[in-house]
Amino acid sequence: MQEHYDRTPAGASGRLDTAVEILGSHPDYEFVEARPATEEEILRAHGTRTLESVKHDYDSTRPGLLYKMATLAAGGAIMTAEIGAGGEPTFGLIRPPGHHASYDSYWGFCYFNNIAVSLLHLRAKGLIESAYILDFDLHTGDGNINILGDDPKFVIHNPSGNGDEQFLRDIKRSFDSAPDVDIIVASAGFDQYEDDWGGNISTNAFHKIGRMMHDFAEERCEGRRYGLLEGGYNFEDLGKNVLAFCDGLRGV
Repeated sequence: MQEHYDRTPAGASGRLDTAVEILGSHPDYEFVEARPATEEEILRAHGTRTLESVKHDYDSTRPGLLYKMATLAAGGAIMTAEIGAGGEPTFGLIRPPGHHASYDSYWGFCYFNNIAVSLLHLRAKGLIESAYILDFDLHTGDGNINILGDDPKFVIHNPSGNGDEQFLRDIKRSFDSAPDVDIIVASAGFDQYEDDWGGNISTNAFHKIGRMMHDFAEERCEGRRYGLLEGGYNFEDLGKNVLAFCDGLRGV
């Protein structure tokens, strides 16, 4: 059951229903149950003030539920990252999203920064030193930039462009000029979709983004790649867009 953990569109129950249904019935996809992140894992990316604030956030629909969901999303991100770092393409179908969560603040439906928590976990375990972060959400991931942007080992790109052609060209240009890294990851925001808030790119574009990440990973970082769900609020079409991206990420 998807519990309604806060009063935002990202927290609405049923948001992931079509994605769960489509991926769950697909023979090439397997679900892995997430485990919650520990405080130690979260504190690699956030200060204690953020941790305590999320524990007691006023906007939760019931005491403790928001913190439970946020730690579960962060733990799911870590599990996704560990699988992806092993060379198996992986996607974290998680909520709440995270790319607006900074070291000591959060907003925009986000609480803990799932990308930062997962990458800093991989680094702490000696699995990576560097990463390319493709954040194709409609909104710039200021939390990703706040936590990781000053580290020269992390490259962050937020593509722009009107329509499929310009958007994909922007990503290709960034990939072509990127340094070699240990892993490529996506802050995967499906609110860029033509029938979502952004009104910008098609389902086919999400597939091409995934395929571009597949090719980058195979050529530049020994196949290591994963994505984490950020935005996407057209509940009916979210599933097909996630599937398109994941198929591309697998190279199909």
